[in-house]
Amino acid sequence: MDNLSPLYEKQETCHLCKRPFSSMKLRNRFVKLTGQDTDLKPNYADAAMNPLFYHVKVCPHCGYSFTDDFSKFFPPGTKDVLTEKIASNWVSQDYGRARTIHEAINSYKLAFYSGFLKKEKHLTLAGLALRIAWLYRDLSSPDEKRFLALAAGQYKEAYLNEDLTLTSMSDVKVMYLLAELHVRIGKWEEAVKYFSKVLEKQRESRDKKLVEMARDRWYELRDEMKKSEASAIS
Repeated sequence: MDNLSPLYEKQETCHLCKRPFSSMKLRNRFVKLTGQDTDLKPNYADAAMNPLFYHVKVCPHCGYSFTDDFSKFFPPGTKDVLTEKIASNWVSQDYGRARTIHEAINSYKLAFYSGFLKKEKHLTLAGLALRIAWLYRDLSSPDEKRFLALAAGQYKEAYLNEDLTLTSMSDVKVMYLLAELHVRIGKWEEAVKYFSKVLEKQRESRDKKLVEMARDRWYELRDEMKKSEASAIS
């Protein structure tokens, strides 16, 4: 038992080329969560034992990359586009082993591109962009903000145009993330708007913790805006 590897192989079948391949997963017993950031980013005791590294499955044969959130349905014409844009240009790479944080980021970018070409739901694309931003945060990279903005744009499209009732994301959670992401990219007025929407739903929402977080963040943001206005006047 002491020699048990943190990683194990899981057999997958590519949705695009239908060929089998193996992808790695991290055993739960090795994952030690220490807390989360205000945009729900999980933080782990051991940076190398981060299950986010293995969320994306990358087909070594054609390069199509996907997660469990992807639909197996391909809208008409999208298989041809994916074959032309990804598979025909793919130089075989092996993501079926332990991944570095940089390899993890690349896997998410491949999945985002695959999902974009495939016309996956905005909610799915938003989750990929947000995870890229989280990994860039661990690297203290300025690229974090670019992907936070990309995630905010996709969450907004999901909120306005997609039915969230049958997803793991409630409308309150999406609104909270929209608010928090707008704080982090410096669009405070937009953030206030979405925090207010969360608080309007507080009586009917089952996610009381998220509503409390929204209230706390709204007060913090209001104080920051007052300080900013005061310094601008002085």
